Amino acid sequence: MSAPVLVAVVHHSGYGHTARQAAAVRDGAAAVPDVRAELLDATALDSALWRTLDAADAIVFGSPTYMGATSAGFQQFAEASAPVWAARGWQDKLAAGFTNSAGANGNKDNALLALSVFAAQHGMHWVSLGLKPGWIYSSDGSPDDLNRLGAFVGAMAQSPSDLGPDDAPGAADLATARHLGERVARTALRYVHGREAAERLGQAVEEGRAVGEGRAVEEGRAVREGRAA
Repeated sequence: MSAPVLVAVVHHSGYGHTARQAAAVRDGAAAVPDVRAELLDATALDSALWRTLDAADAIVFGSPTYMGATSAGFQQFAEASAPVWAARGWQDKLAAGFTNSAGANGNKDNALLALSVFAAQHGMHWVSLGLKPGWIYSSDGSPDDLNRLGAFVGAMAQSPSDLGPDDAPGAADLATARHLGERVARTALRYVHGREAAERLGQAVEEGRAVGEGRAVEEGRAVREGRAA
């Protein structure tokens, strides 16, 4: 039996709000059978961080949106990944992203796009949120809807500036984050198991080709020996 699929959730959180969102992503991934999920602090630039990311099948990146962009803390991690980029260490891993800010908009799309570009530079495959927009997208929407902020690239959350991380993000945004974690985990299972099946098939084809070539050689030798006789 193959080892459990590993989903790593690496994030920076300035005040704790994005950390709650990150924990919800981790919980969503961990709820999928045969998946192990790890929560990582992007500012802990130690060997344990890089080893876990190297072992991961999927990496979910998270950052607060500050001044319309990813945080300086996350960017420090991104720039520290340059040796991994040079070695193509995350090539063909799955990736996804999430962000949080005080404003309902706050240019969170820009932060998500920055995360997706970061993943693309590493040669990763991006997993989108996969939800229709909720809440004010339709007149009968509710602030309790999944994807109430209407994101597509990744998961968004909103935490009012006068509430601490014990009270924000709200339940709908945390449920959206759990959905993202579960979606990434299920996609990773299909991806990893499909890759393993393809490798087994390729090996079987090569073994069959070798057997066929050996049989052809034997048959050719028998024909030549028969003519010589």
